Amino acid sequence: MSIEDVKAFFARHGMAERVREFEVSSATVELAARALGCMPCRIAKTLSFMVEGHAMLIVTAGDARIDNPRYKARFGTKAKMLTPAEAEALVGHAVGGVCPFAVRDGVAVYLDVSLQRFATVFPACGSSNSAIELDMAELETYSGAAAWVDVCKGWRPEP
Repeated sequence: MSIEDVKAFFARHGMAERVREFEVSSATVELAARALGCMPCRIAKTLSFMVEGHAMLIVTAGDARIDNPRYKARFGTKAKMLTPAEAEALVGHAVGGVCPFAVRDGVAVYLDVSLQRFATVFPACGSSNSAIELDMAELETYSGAAAWVDVCKGWRPEP
């Protein structure tokens, strides 16, 4: 799977023209923010994990980090990220372009509440130099999200 698969996915929804490709890398939150000219927190990073022998994705805001106790409370296991080889094989996208669109069958997608403070966010589109701007309803619809979760830290104001 690749950006071509993601473009084909969005073409079926009449949105292929919204996929943006860059001359520069957007493989990290910082690089993507620079390529898009936005704040890093608005980059929707997609993290890949293994849960009970299955690949799972969590899409979070660019400034959020997985909170291990919250993750364990929600998913019943310690957070174990996929290796780059596992991500490509099990999810269908290479690290740097992992996104919740056009993924392999059986990959569950969750959206973290850290994203909900923005009108729109920018997830990758299957390559290390692509993105699409989506509002929360679009992100939920096109990612096929199983649920919204609250498993991140670092993005809330500290008390």
